[in-house]
Amino acid sequence: MVKRFDFLVIGSGIAGMSYALKVADKGRVALLCKTTLEEANTFYAQGGIASVTLPWDDMAKHVEDTLVAGDGICDRQAVEKVVGEAPRQIKELIRWGVNFDRDKQGEFDLHREGGHSEFRILHHKDNTGQEIQESLIAAVKQHPNITVFHHHFAIEILTQHHLGMKVTKDTPDIECYGAYALDEKTNEIHTLLSRVTMLCTGGIGNIYQTTTNPVVATGDGIAMVYRAKGRVQDMEFVQFHPTALYNPMERPSFLITEALRGYGGELKTSTGEEFMHRYDPRGSLAPRDIVARAIDNEMKSSGSNFVYLDVTHKDAEETRQEYPHIYEKCLSKGIDITKDYIPVAPAAHYLCGGIKVDLDSRTTINRLYASGECSRTGLHGANRLASNSLIEAIVYADAAACHSLSHLKEYDFQNNIPEWNDRGTSLTEEMILITQTAREVNAIMSNYVGIVRSNLLLERAFERLELVYRETESLFVRSVVSKSLCELRNIICVGYLVIKQAMERKESRGLHYNIDYPEKKCLKT
Repeated sequence: MVKRFDFLVIGSGIAGMSYALKVADKGRVALLCKTTLEEANTFYAQGGIASVTLPWDDMAKHVEDTLVAGDGICDRQAVEKVVGEAPRQIKELIRWGVNFDRDKQGEFDLHREGGHSEFRILHHKDNTGQEIQESLIAAVKQHPNITVFHHHFAIEILTQHHLGMKVTKDTPDIECYGAYALDEKTNEIHTLLSRVTMLCTGGIGNIYQTTTNPVVATGDGIAMVYRAKGRVQDMEFVQFHPTALYNPMERPSFLITEALRGYGGELKTSTGEEFMHRYDPRGSLAPRDIVARAIDNEMKSSGSNFVYLDVTHKDAEETRQEYPHIYEKCLSKGIDITKDYIPVAPAAHYLCGGIKVDLDSRTTINRLYASGECSRTGLHGANRLASNSLIEAIVYADAAACHSLSHLKEYDFQNNIPEWNDRGTSLTEEMILITQTAREVNAIMSNYVGIVRSNLLLERAFERLELVYRETESLFVRSVVSKSLCELRNIICVGYLVIKQAMERKESRGLHYNIDYPEKKCLKT
């Protein structure tokens, strides 16, 4: 079935929904969700959203904090764009119904997190992402020009390749005409044609065994763009959140927000000794890459599977009021955080690289934009500064809206795209091949491409994944399409990109630490 929309938005987090709201007055919008509107990385973001607010804070400080955290490879223009436009986008979120916490005087109740020199994190208790997501969902549902497609999985973006043209990475002027999408309820594959396509497909956390990401985070947008010969960059910079609640039976891992360390929480060994001062003068408020490596080292040295986060010295009632969701979650596991240490361990959390976009959020494929975690804007460099991601998503969604609306009349529908052809395929009865291969990919990435890497580990991961890739592609070409099989293809593709670009970076920088290259390269200024 062929359907036509002015705008096709794939993904329903803060980037996807804010873009949809910004363009919906000018055309019909299709908003695709892999599951439901609630299931997005945004929903799970606890800490907050960064923006200069206090009179003694300023843009230059926020820019500098971001550049320092990014370890020398941020794009300064991208940093200045996000920091400079943050206050305006915060006002837009408030207009859409987001309620940030305020103090008794009515001013924003700001948090401070690792790497920030000032208190500038706006939040809603310890479930900021949920508050933003629910407010945007309400606004989206009220707009008559937005059609939400629940349980629709984007299989591939449509380009000249689908018109019979051979497309390579050197092909000039590749264009996107929409996407093939699987309706999971009917098993139909729709051809969704659009003037403009926006990818907001989130992260890649599920390439690892342990992640704070929801199960939908399988790198779909990145894999689709790579297969379509678009440019993908900085995939080696995978951020492991230092403090996920240690609970091996739970997926996704429950995030213990960085704000808890900004609040005064201290990291301690399994014997109760504070250790971060041995790694960085900022102690528990050091940037995440440093904290994650320190915890990894402490765990390996002691043979323990976790370290502790201690907030027992803080006022108990204040802790319960400020962090109610963390308090209740831990209490459900028999941990009273006002009296007990919290067992924590690093978990795959955020990708700083992704689909390369410019300052207008344009990918290297015409008529295709990307925003949110699937995109590589240059803001984060080698390491994301805490709470910069939500504001980046909405700033670049706004940039994409401005650019795509100004060029909308130049884009027309490509009506010669053939419908999906599944002749010669059959239903895959061997589901064990898919589930077991996914576990194998998780093990390869976690064991060989984690927080600390080496040339030998990366080479071994590459060899193992190459075999898995060949087996899975053979299965794909002879099977009827399913979401689980497509997701498997995508995590293999994304895992390959992380390994390949990690092997190409012959240095240690930010989130990519290779013991064979302990020194950073000297960057030109």
